[in-house]
Amino acid sequence: MQPVLSTAAERIESATGLDGVAEALQGLLRPLVGAGPVRTVLSGRPLGHPLHPALVAVPIGAWASASMLDLTPGNRAAAQRLIAFGCLAALPTAAAGASDWVDTKGADRRVGLVHLALNDVALLTFLASWRSRRRGRQARGAALAMLGSGIVAAGGWLGGHLAYTRGVGVELEKPASLD
Repeated sequence: MQPVLSTAAERIESATGLDGVAEALQGLLRPLVGAGPVRTVLSGRPLGHPLHPALVAVPIGAWASASMLDLTPGNRAAAQRLIAFGCLAALPTAAAGASDWVDTKGADRRVGLVHLALNDVALLTFLASWRSRRRGRQARGAALAMLGSGIVAAGGWLGGHLAYTRGVGVELEKPASLD
C-alpha cells in the first residue's frame, strides 16, 4: 500500500496546476488568520505544540464514535449528536490547519490544498449525514458517515505526510518562552 500512497503524494506534490487555486485561497485565508494573537493561538504557540494535530482528534473521534453507534441498535439520537458535534469541532480544527498552511509554497502548498479539499468534502459528507438523520433516513445517514470516514482517512494520511514527511507545522527550535 505504501508505494501507492507515496506515488499519489508525489503526483500531488508536482501538480503545478493546483498553484493558482492554492495561491488565491491563501490570499483569502491569510487576513483571517492574521499575524497577531489569533495566529499565535491557532499555531499552538501558547501550548508549546502545534494546535491542529491536537484538535483533529475531536471531530475524527466524534465521527468514528457515531459510526460505531450506527452499528449497534438503539443509538440513533446519540449518533446524530456526535455527527453534529464533529461538524462543529471541525471548524476550529480547520482554522488551526489554515494557520499552518497559509505560508506554505510549492509542493507543501499543493499537498496542503488537497488535504484541505478532502477534509472539506468529508465535512460536507458528514453534514449530509446529519441532515439525512434529521429527516429520518438513518440508513442513508449511516452510509454517508462511513463514506465521510473514508474521505477523512485519505485527508488525514495527507496531513500526516505534510507533518511527518514534509515537516509542515513543525518547529525545530523551541520558542523562547519555553526555555
